[in-house]
Amino acid sequence: MNRALIHLTGGALLVVCIEAAQGTSPAAIPLAFAFARLAIAGFGWVQRRRRAVAAGYVVVQLVLGYALFATAGAGSGATLLLVVLVIQTVLLLPLPWAVVVAALVPLMHLGMPWRDAAREATITVVVVAFAVVLAALYLDVQRARTELAEANAQLRTYADQAESLATAAERTRLAREIHDGLGHHLTVVQMQVRAARAVLPADRDRADELLGKAEDQSRAALAEVRRSVAALREPWEGGPVTRAIEALAAESAGPVTSVEVRGDHRALPPEAERALYRAAQEALTNVRKHAAGTHARVLLDYSRPGTVRLQVEDDGQGLPADQGLVPADGQGRPAKGYGLTGVRERVGRLGGTVELASRPGAGVTMTVELPG
Repeated sequence: MNRALIHLTGGALLVVCIEAAQGTSPAAIPLAFAFARLAIAGFGWVQRRRRAVAAGYVVVQLVLGYALFATAGAGSGATLLLVVLVIQTVLLLPLPWAVVVAALVPLMHLGMPWRDAAREATITVVVVAFAVVLAALYLDVQRARTELAEANAQLRTYADQAESLATAAERTRLAREIHDGLGHHLTVVQMQVRAARAVLPADRDRADELLGKAEDQSRAALAEVRRSVAALREPWEGGPVTRAIEALAAESAGPVTSVEVRGDHRALPPEAERALYRAAQEALTNVRKHAAGTHARVLLDYSRPGTVRLQVEDDGQGLPADQGLVPADGQGRPAKGYGLTGVRERVGRLGGTVELASRPGAGVTMTVELPG
């Protein structure tokens, strides 16, 4: 905009010089050059100063413009220079101030015969009105560009934050999948190898059978690792969750586990099926590692409309009192354990709940409820 104003000022100065050369008033040239010098050099300096300095600049230029107009004999060049001042006022001061200056400019015709004054003042009003509107539109565009740049910067910041959150969420999901899948299989392998070592001196065939099952579990663990490395983006492919949970219960390591299904099985979203499977897997892994019991039971209940309930209970030793459970009724959330934390995160993300109940010597019951 400043460059355009320089060109406009130069053009107006040229008109003043042409009018002076035609004999209108050579004395107007020094005034015109003084006005133009301030309009070009002074305007850039004033823009970087306080508003009071800008107001002083406008007053000085307005007085100088009136003097130029009177000296030049109401020439067009002087009018054009005052139009430049109106544009600069819009850029320097609040719009009401610019309107005041724009209203003062046509008053320079008051000394003319009233018909000429009315005609020239009307033309000048229209010209300065155009100048005010165009300058105000320019300011609006500049403000819009500034706001857009700020908004873009804010969006970039939000995008970076969203990317960081997404990365953290993906890492959490990956850690959860590794723990729930790989951890379960390695636990079963450990139980199979331990059982094989126990029977090896007396029953080599049974030991070989147990080691074969441990080998199968190690293959399953390797498959889990490969899926985890692939970012675990595949949809749920375990078939109906009832069959997947029955397969978990059929693994021979640990307590004898029964599975009961109540109500008619209904298909759930893949993430809900995965959450139920992982919850059952985590619960049975904990039973086999820590319960020291003889029996476990898995209940998958579809009998309540809009809700699916998974319950895993055992007859083991229960959790000690320092595991973070509420002692009054035996319910609460354990303060430790990656697996149970992962179950709560999965289920909570789907709008479900997880409850854990335990009493020493009475086993542990984990209940998961999901909408569906």
